[in-house]
Amino acid sequence: MAVIEVESQDEFTLLTTKESGEHLITLYFHTSWAEPCRQMNEIYKAVSEEPSNKDIVFLSIDADSNAEISELFDVNAVPYFVLIQNGSILKEQSGADPKDFINTLEECKKFISNQQAKDEDGLEEEDEEAETEEEIADRLSKLVKAAPVMLFMKGNPSEPKCGFSRQIVGILREHQVRFGFFDILKDDAIRQSMKKFSDWPTFPQLYINGEFQGGLDIIKESLEEDPEFFQHALQA
Repeated sequence: MAVIEVESQDEFTLLTTKESGEHLITLYFHTSWAEPCRQMNEIYKAVSEEPSNKDIVFLSIDADSNAEISELFDVNAVPYFVLIQNGSILKEQSGADPKDFINTLEECKKFISNQQAKDEDGLEEEDEEAETEEEIADRLSKLVKAAPVMLFMKGNPSEPKCGFSRQIVGILREHQVRFGFFDILKDDAIRQSMKKFSDWPTFPQLYINGEFQGGLDIIKESLEEDPEFFQHALQA
């Protein structure tokens, strides 16, 4: 698949959402002034054209022109690579050694292939007594009230598994908000049901006093409108 040069955060969101699912997505952060990127530009393009990589999405991102995207992944040096699937970060790598990048790419391809094989072989043998929708809804009702501020995220605060979860954790810490969290990657029943429960299709999701507040963008907007948003929401 040809390399796609990302021009804006909106385009990045569209591409990563549209191409989400089983596809492996490779993000390559570069700059025009960094000498190591010049060689890596050609290598990245060549790797993307390999027939064995036809199902991989290759995105190229100028780190200077797209600072907001760079901040999502804490890019402090280039070349920098992030490999993601299903909205989760599989690997992050900094450096201009082509062999390292190719080995990392192959490692992620092998991991995905093994996961798909497991799903096809056994579908991980579902529990004989699967939870009913009512039981899951009851669990969700308790989870959103488990702490005054509850964050449903990918990964945990020490090791977020997506840039959006990482960013909202940073916002909560910046405002010195104590919060509980739930890793939705470890419970697919909660992950899928919560989308209906909150009527919100993506993660992270933030609840305060058991009430859904929104995802990352809405929390940012709420703080822009009211710098004391968290304190006021907790008091409401």
